[in-house]
Amino acid sequence: MPQPDHICAYPIPDAHTLDDDLQQVFGKCIDKLGLVPNVLATYSIRPQRLRNFMAMYNELMFSESGLSKLEREMVAVVVSSANRCYYCLVAHGQAVRALSGDPELGEMLVMNYRVAQLDARQRAMLDFAWKLTTTPAEVGPADRQRLHDVGLSAEDVFDLSETVAFYNFSNRVATALDMMPNREYHGMDRPEPFQPPVPAPKS
Repeated sequence: MPQPDHICAYPIPDAHTLDDDLQQVFGKCIDKLGLVPNVLATYSIRPQRLRNFMAMYNELMFSESGLSKLEREMVAVVVSSANRCYYCLVAHGQAVRALSGDPELGEMLVMNYRVAQLDARQRAMLDFAWKLTTTPAEVGPADRQRLHDVGLSAEDVFDLSETVAFYNFSNRVATALDMMPNREYHGMDRPEPFQPPVPAPKS
């Protein structure tokens, strides 16, 4: 059964009625991705908020940071898993598949990141993201120290914290407005046919 056939709970402006700068952004999305992400279409209800959202997203996800692009996307998925945000789980799960080349990793992070075989740095980052999302009042010096122990600098912890906070915000907007992910995301970056890895023989 397909997902609901709407972008969000409210009518979306016709893209051709938007200001030229936003029409150009949508055109670039189509050229690069083959689609306009539904989050951008939804934000076009409030055009200046769309500009602000894109500026914040681009700064968090593409600027120079000690966190890799994949790590930032992994954080997005784990935060969205804690919040059960359907839009962000689908959209950022696809991004994890694309950046990692590993469809299983994307699925594990969506369902339960703890089953994934992560290195100590990734584990600490995702544990922090989960805790800051689910029990923020319990975050304290020991949590920051664990991040430093696996090599994160003060700037990295700042970037990680801001990324967690941004996706908590984004999840709540998406959920409140019943935002649906673009259907195309579901099929992207899934090898056809998928061949599970063969376990190594036991010695």
